[in-house]
Amino acid sequence: MLQRVIQKAKDFNELVMFKHSIFSLPFIFIAMVVAADGWFGFMLLTLGVLAALSARNFAMGVNRYADRDIDAQNPRTADRPNVDGRLNAKNILLFIVINAMVFVGVAYMINPLALKVSLPILFVLGSYSYFKRFSSLAHIVLGISLGLAPIAGVIAVSATIPLWSIFLSLGVVFWVSGFDLLYSLQDIEFDKEKGLHSIPAKYGSETTLLISALFHTLTVLFWTLFVYKANLGSIAYVAAFGSAFVLAYEQKLVRRDFTQIDRAFFTVNGYLGVAFFILIVLDRIIS
Repeated sequence: MLQRVIQKAKDFNELVMFKHSIFSLPFIFIAMVVAADGWFGFMLLTLGVLAALSARNFAMGVNRYADRDIDAQNPRTADRPNVDGRLNAKNILLFIVINAMVFVGVAYMINPLALKVSLPILFVLGSYSYFKRFSSLAHIVLGISLGLAPIAGVIAVSATIPLWSIFLSLGVVFWVSGFDLLYSLQDIEFDKEKGLHSIPAKYGSETTLLISALFHTLTVLFWTLFVYKANLGSIAYVAAFGSAFVLAYEQKLVRRDFTQIDRAFFTVNGYLGVAFFILIVLDRIIS
């Protein structure tokens, strides 16, 4: 019995790719640190983690549930738990509902504004999975989904949405959209064959690379505006300007060899988020 429970937990972990939480968590806590001008307390830390994980689990659960037919036809995704029988549709739907309830419950515990925006946030998170079926803007919808993380963080601390948090969020939107474009280059032929809507399938790899580079340029711009409007110090500017070099390396890595897409997507972006968070914390400690 215990072994079965452990195996199910592993299957759900694989379903939602838990380790990819590294993309959103740092920016939630960046917003919380800046909003609180330092440490925001263990209670908000706990609630922030629960909100972030339940929201992401909900979004990934909806995505895997909606994409069962697509994933089954794609050799790259055919061994996912939502396809190979390890998790059936009822399992995934229950997982989705539980995480939605946890997210709304945590929002209720944080403050009234968090509760008010909790359902609209879940709607946006769930909509990404269906956009690719009719619009190549799905990459941007994914960016918006993760870009909500800093907004949620600042709401948790101050129950407001200051301008600097919008700049931080816009940076995340274009950061995620930019690297999702690179990631989607892996499925360009599959998307064309199945009639799925993506920028690579519609415009080709060269245009996709150009748009991705533009999005990452906007990322650096908005993160610099975030640092400026939040009145942060020189270390925060190092974080913003340093991201330009990291993203340029990511772009170069993919342009040189498409087999490096996984490395660019997971490793480079993971380090970027963590490094950005550490530098912002250091800025608040030293300033």
